[in-house]
Amino acid sequence: MSQSILMVTIFMIFINHSSSTFHGSSGVEQLDTVVEEAEDHLAYPSTSDWIEELKDGMEDDQWQLVQKKGNQFVVNDQPFYVNGFNTYWLMVFAADKSTRGKVTDTFKQASSVGLTVCRTWAFNDGQWRALQKSPSVYDEEVFKGLDFVISEARKYKIRLILSLTNNWDAYGGKSQYVKWGKAAGLNLTSDDDFFTHPTLKSYYKAHVKTVLNRVNTLTNITYKDDPTVFAWELMNEPRCTSDPSGDKLQDWIQEMAVYFKSLDPKHLVEIGLEGFYGPSAPGRVQFNPNTYAQQVGTDFIRNHRVLGVDFASVHIYADSWISQSISDLHLQFTKSWMEAHIEDAEKYLGMPVVFSEFGVSSKDPGYNSSFRDTLLSTVYKTILNSTKKGGSGGGSLLWQLFPEGTDYMDDGYAIILSKSTSTSNIIALHSTRLALFNSRCSWKSHWGCRKKNPLETFPLYSDDL
Repeated sequence: MSQSILMVTIFMIFINHSSSTFHGSSGVEQLDTVVEEAEDHLAYPSTSDWIEELKDGMEDDQWQLVQKKGNQFVVNDQPFYVNGFNTYWLMVFAADKSTRGKVTDTFKQASSVGLTVCRTWAFNDGQWRALQKSPSVYDEEVFKGLDFVISEARKYKIRLILSLTNNWDAYGGKSQYVKWGKAAGLNLTSDDDFFTHPTLKSYYKAHVKTVLNRVNTLTNITYKDDPTVFAWELMNEPRCTSDPSGDKLQDWIQEMAVYFKSLDPKHLVEIGLEGFYGPSAPGRVQFNPNTYAQQVGTDFIRNHRVLGVDFASVHIYADSWISQSISDLHLQFTKSWMEAHIEDAEKYLGMPVVFSEFGVSSKDPGYNSSFRDTLLSTVYKTILNSTKKGGSGGGSLLWQLFPEGTDYMDDGYAIILSKSTSTSNIIALHSTRLALFNSRCSWKSHWGCRKKNPLETFPLYSDDL
């Protein structure tokens, strides 16, 4: 189906409703009604077909680096909204020819519902099928796996947020760096020494330098020059519980953010934080999910004021932080948590905020798929409420997307689109709305778009046609 058919369908719905339905409603409400009714007329598959055509029409010269302009992401000076997912294991699967096809399946399925950004690991430290077997010693076959992930993402018009290490033990992380340090004879007493010991920091910097300067064996493009990379992430969910003041982690963030920029001043950099408020913002700790959250050494506002950090990251796990049993409190927390961080990103940081992990586990007591759908809708609606005003809500990344045949790795949060029709529909609908926003300039001749920032009120009245 062509984009023009969708436009004509929406045009006819406008005409039918122009006398009364849309007047007095917000831009997002208008757009919601239009898209939903267009889908009723054209059926669900048309949504993904149109998204696919829109992306297929993207010329190579449009595949430019994502940049930041104030509190918005832009590509070629046009707004870009993060609409994506996490699949952390892509590199490890790509390193083995017997499982490499699952990487392609993941990108293909994500693309079919309009997802355009993937967050994944660019590390595996000293573990099974390790990328970095010991400090600065790499497995070339695993690195070629990461080459494949980046090359394949480009084929499906998906950009990547690449994380460089982990706070947790999975895939090595900071505890593996400490083990390497102890093996080298260093006197280390805590995994948090990762943030302060000069030798461990040099190990990490060497890894960062190796990854950013890697020349992809499939595309011959250096990673730091590849627009397929949306952003570099310092660390997945950094915490430094040995220093609740936050000073140790703050110093590490400052040092590493500047180091990233010294190697690659073009790409965006983010920290990888969960979003907990700390000592610098006593008036905001009320939004934390529990009292422990302000004792883990992170400080959302202070951390993101660091030179070299381009946008904020926040995670949302009400079922881990509030209570495991499913309840409406999870939805209430999700909405208030998001709104607080969007407000702070606008008021104090002047940058976009991406909700880079969110989800609910099927292992939670009281879980059902309809609750998951409601959670996704809550996150997506909160994002749209920000985008319609040109706010700091930069987008979201669900945790996590799996292709068929990988159920054995499911931590409870996996979404397999082919087995989750209602969830797939919600994701595709959100993608359609964001795609309409993103392609607004091409609509000027159709809708007479007159506003400098059409997100404030999408021009859908009959007298705007």
